[in-house]
Amino acid sequence: MSVLFVSNGPTEDAIGARIATGLGCEVWALPLVGRGQAYEGVTPHILGPRKEMPSGGFFFGSISNMIADLRAGFLSMSLAQWREGLATRAKAVVVVGDAYALTVGVLAAKGAPLYHVNPLVSAYYLKDAKLWEYLLDWGGSDFTPYERFLHRKARAVFVRDEPSLQRLQQMGISHAYWYGSFAMDLLPPPERDLTPLVGDSPLLALLPGTRGDEAFSLPIMLQASRHIPLTPAVAWAKPWKALPPLPGWSIKEVDGQTLCVEKDGKIGWILQKAFAAILHRSRLALATAGTATEQAAGLGIPVVAFPTPGPQYTRAFARRQKRLLGEALRLTSADAHSVAAELLLLLQNSELYDRASRTGRERIGPQGGILGTTEHLRKELHGLGLLPGSERIS
Repeated sequence: MSVLFVSNGPTEDAIGARIATGLGCEVWALPLVGRGQAYEGVTPHILGPRKEMPSGGFFFGSISNMIADLRAGFLSMSLAQWREGLATRAKAVVVVGDAYALTVGVLAAKGAPLYHVNPLVSAYYLKDAKLWEYLLDWGGSDFTPYERFLHRKARAVFVRDEPSLQRLQQMGISHAYWYGSFAMDLLPPPERDLTPLVGDSPLLALLPGTRGDEAFSLPIMLQASRHIPLTPAVAWAKPWKALPPLPGWSIKEVDGQTLCVEKDGKIGWILQKAFAAILHRSRLALATAGTATEQAAGLGIPVVAFPTPGPQYTRAFARRQKRLLGEALRLTSADAHSVAAELLLLLQNSELYDRASRTGRERIGPQGGILGTTEHLRKELHGLGLLPGSERIS
């Protein structure tokens, strides 16, 4: 094989797949969380086992997540993944993920050129963090001594924002680089024109997520939207049969990717394959999601969020994302009236809205992370004689 990609999460898989596509060489993939579907169509060589865990990759999100994953065979799956990594003979290894993924990548590299893409840790997580929050989430909020030790085995480390670059360089990792936001590079152009559905109306983006939280959060979101003078549009990534019960809402299928919902005269839309189209038409967002929330904030859309029972958007996750996004994200309780009150406050207070919009753009940063990292890797690997060409990426 030429280049092995090790990644641990759907977003990390998506970043890895985009980089792999840009390298223009044979690649293999070892996804450590889930089925690694982002690599399908990029490479036929996706190493296993490719197994979904109940936590959706949030093993440390709660005690219940840990117990559920252990019962589902987390340890045996992890051992099998380590064996797959150790059995590889890659000419180079690219890790996209956290320190755990980097550990697997170091073992798989066996001294071959190693590169680490870390789209997770951000120096913004440290901003205004209480001591107990910092200690509780140390490994996810900062570059630990262990991770920095592993970084010394890498030829380059790529981070998600400029403050993280500065922090890592201050910690002695001079081979760290930042080229822009990974999350914003993953955001596609609008998938379709929503004007035939909503006219010129500004939207309220409902982003319930894809990790299981949506069963709890979507009914609350729709109920809150009834009190907001914006048209609600749900970005739905799963089959229609996965929709949770929506008490009181009538549902009408418009086409294979569009549902119209109505309750007491309030009309909303549930749309598949329209995530970017919804965001680009939205004035506010209501979210219980990870990367999707960051992408909304990165576009300058203020976000209101509330915690769920999990598996992803727990109170701890919500507090952590609040530290990342600052004033771009307003947290409230999981109550439709409280959620609606926060949304109305943003609509009615232009100064608050503008500050939230500006903060989101600043915290997430501009596009360029994936493209810049890909070009850096192409030049390095070509210089090492591991790639056939060195033409510039457009």
